[in-house]
Amino acid sequence: MTRRIVLEGGYVATVDAAGTEHTTGHVVIEDGRIAAVGAGSVAADVREGAEIFDASGCLVTPGLINTHHHLYQWLTRGYAQDAILFDWLTALYPLWSRIDARLTGIGASGAMAVLARSGCTTVGDHHYIFPKGSGDIVGAIVEASQRVGVRLHATRGSMDLGASQGGLPPDFAVETTDAALSASAEAVERYHDPSFESLVRVAIAPCSPFSVTADLLRDSALLARSLDVRLHTHASETVEEDAYCLERFGSTPTQYLESLGWLGSDVWMAHCVHLDEAAIARYAATGTGVAHCPSSNARLASGIAPVRDLLRAGVPVGLGVDGAASNESGRLGSEIREAVLINRLRTGADSFSVRQGLSIATIGGARVLGREREIGSLEQGKLADIAVWRVDGVEHAGILDPVAALGLGALPPLARLYVGGRAIVEESHLVSAEEPILAEQVAAASRELAERL
Repeated sequence: MTRRIVLEGGYVATVDAAGTEHTTGHVVIEDGRIAAVGAGSVAADVREGAEIFDASGCLVTPGLINTHHHLYQWLTRGYAQDAILFDWLTALYPLWSRIDARLTGIGASGAMAVLARSGCTTVGDHHYIFPKGSGDIVGAIVEASQRVGVRLHATRGSMDLGASQGGLPPDFAVETTDAALSASAEAVERYHDPSFESLVRVAIAPCSPFSVTADLLRDSALLARSLDVRLHTHASETVEEDAYCLERFGSTPTQYLESLGWLGSDVWMAHCVHLDEAAIARYAATGTGVAHCPSSNARLASGIAPVRDLLRAGVPVGLGVDGAASNESGRLGSEIREAVLINRLRTGADSFSVRQGLSIATIGGARVLGREREIGSLEQGKLADIAVWRVDGVEHAGILDPVAALGLGALPPLARLYVGGRAIVEESHLVSAEEPILAEQVAAASRELAERL
């Protein structure tokens, strides 16, 4: 029997190619997919037997897509508060090297709960620390995503370049090259689902040029393409990374990564703060995607990414929270406002609109993850990943443009958040997990991890 849900009466921002918006519109969901989107109310025969949700006073958008995160870091927030990236990493590596699958699962559950409550329906995670005897960490993250109810793009990360070889991480925090490649292949085999409706996909993701050997980068690219999965890493995040690459490899991060097969339409990079014109041109020519993480970049004083120039060049750009230890808020919805404001600081008040902010948080993220046919906009046939924001309360009443209420105002509360037509948030509360229990588990896990150090 067909399950039909009708959302009607709200302001509908479809984020389709034409930027279609309906001042008073409707969205019809059938069996987890979008069956119709349009202006006004639906016909009587469509309403018959359907679950009707009155979206009056609400803004209806696609669910938000987080293209870069480190979920385990939910347990290590508040450390190294005034450090730049390299110093921050050096301070936290010893703590992270005590992580295991159980603690990772708890931290991931807490992080994804907050992401969902901020409008996020798809979570991209980059986990790259796998201590000996730590168990099935990727499996724990998958289980956590099922607990909360979001889609997951898990990446099996890795580090094999310890300090004794000239890398940044301590030797005890890295794997061997062969072990990392073998575990990456195993994670894809066990958890990757390439189907249209997929709730879990897996990519291969060596951590960064300063924590990974050239062999691991090169062989990871070959492995990912042999398995038909995507590639992800950090790139051009800080001036210190630029200096490291120039000194060690005699090239910029972009030149170095391209020499190892790491530019392409199946690749997305996190941050990309320090890209020159030549690098932007190479990203555009190859279709390489970018995860823009404005709050984390500000927290670590890394700089402001050239997002306007990337978009004008045609580079796929999505939005990311980044690790919770460099973005203690952990809310993806808030990153829309951060992206708008920070990018205006770089390129001017008229250079980055609220609709561009919503676009990179939705269809832009879908392009970065290779899922623009399935998610990222409200269009017939796509998966029903939908956020319904209340914008008629005291914080937003009087903002005549509902998209500006989301992109410039305080983060609106969620009336509903649907993943594949299933409500996982109702009136700002998780349906799928008990928040007080989850909060207690996170607090206990954070204390336990700290005590291990």
